[in-house]
Amino acid sequence: MNFIDKFFVPAAAIKEFRERVKINRNFIEKLPGFIEDAAYEYTDNDGNLIFITVAMWQSAEALNKAKEAVQAEYKKEGFDAPAMFKRLGITVDRGIYTRVHE
Repeated sequence: MNFIDKFFVPAAAIKEFRERVKINRNFIEKLPGFIEDAAYEYTDNDGNLIFITVAMWQSAEALNKAKEAVQAEYKKEGFDAPAMFKRLGITVDRGIYTRVHE
């Protein structure tokens, strides 16, 4: 089970975004059912960052529990991801993907 996020990050928001991504990736790698993750990025002609993360989970149940754990951690920290994204002009496209075997 792969949970994939694709972020568009305006140039002015890159530093703060990277700091948050590091916190999140360090947190999820300790959760039950986590297999591995990877990040990919490129910078467009205007200096904006396109950033993709792929997190692999053992099962849908593990992913759902991870989402709950992340939300609980955000609440504990007082962190509001949607507010941060809005303030910095970050957009995200996310979904659960399955690998195609042909």
